Amino acid sequence: MEASDAELIGWVLNGNTEAYGHLVARYRDRYARYARRMLGNRHDAEEALQDAFVRAYRSLERCADRERFGAWLFRILVNRCRTSGARRLRRQQTFVQDETALMEAAEAHPSERAALREEIERALAQLVPEQREAFLLKYVEELSYEEMAEVTGAGVSALKMRVKRACERLRELLQEEVERVPAE
Repeated sequence: MEASDAELIGWVLNGNTEAYGHLVARYRDRYARYARRMLGNRHDAEEALQDAFVRAYRSLERCADRERFGAWLFRILVNRCRTSGARRLRRQQTFVQDETALMEAAEAHPSERAALREEIERALAQLVPEQREAFLLKYVEELSYEEMAEVTGAGVSALKMRVKRACERLRELLQEEVERVPAE
């Protein structure tokens, strides 16, 4: 039987630091995908994820609900991604730089869908960060609006509007792409 998050945290706080490795293993892949999609390049995503794990470890005793460690860690990661994205914008670089990282961030799809996936990733990269974040949390991470509010600190109505606007903008961007590609 696998130990719960609360049990693992208890072990870590009682000196078994190796137990933290189990928490890292439990959340690493899923959260790495989110960070790559949000930041658009592997290096920045890995840096944000590592920073989130380190910050969580250092603050583990402040995790109020140990059974919800994953949600607490996710909030930390979302904040690290925001900080990284804002820092990059200040340096006047594009938010998404590495198309290869975007392609690798997506789950495997049949080869005939690769072009569509690429267009979706490009369209996502064109959303403003708040809309992209809300869209990813809702439709990729499959969080409820209440969970999204807890993670982001934004209100439910604001998040609903961000998701709505993200969907509308994605629709526009993808339609433009369809109209741009000549029929075969």
